[in-house]
Amino acid sequence: MLSRLADVLVPAAGRLTVSADDGAEFAPGSIFVANHTSTADPAVVLAALHRLGAEPAVMAAAGLWRIPVLGGALTREGHIPVHRADARAGRSLDLAAAALDSGRSVLIYAEGGLPRRRDAGEAEPGAFRSGLSRLAERTGAPVVPLGQAGSRRLVSGGAAKQLAGLATAPLRRPALHVHAGPALRLAGGDRVTRTERAREAVIAAWRVAVGRLDSVGGGRVVRGDGI
Repeated sequence: MLSRLADVLVPAAGRLTVSADDGAEFAPGSIFVANHTSTADPAVVLAALHRLGAEPAVMAAAGLWRIPVLGGALTREGHIPVHRADARAGRSLDLAAAALDSGRSVLIYAEGGLPRRRDAGEAEPGAFRSGLSRLAERTGAPVVPLGQAGSRRLVSGGAAKQLAGLATAPLRRPALHVHAGPALRLAGGDRVTRTERAREAVIAAWRVAVGRLDSVGGGRVVRGDGI
């Protein structure tokens, strides 16, 4: 439901376009990893993946489960709460591994949090935490890198600015783009090396997304769109 809802609401707030390299795969049981820049990211990425035929379980901050209505929806749809700096932190990887083993895809934000900057501009994804590499190592699942750009034009900065951004987005209709790169297997080398390989793949996808930000039109899925 959340994926379908995102695919309805996001186009009302901005001009979303989606592209994918020819080598991008969206097989059941894949791990999608995206750069994280804004609280609007999950909606933007879920909307894009819905157009690509994927509805993953999202690994998201556990605090979202405390929000009335939303928390219940997250639980019913099998999304995965992430408890950071908590004894339950390892449980999220167990749940993600179980989802992958059942054939469901998983969306993870490997940076582990939002950037502290308050401007609406784009910046290269930050350092990745090891959870992605550990999950891929444990399950053998393919990793699909996603680059998203433009969500900070929807919401960024402090709470007041974010509310203002949401309120004015339908009038401003900022450009949004999500690009999927070729799937990769995080095998060989140590965990640090595998983590950096994944980050470099997401950076490459993000650069394509940035280059596509101001494309004319919206609602399209374009294949073989690398630049």
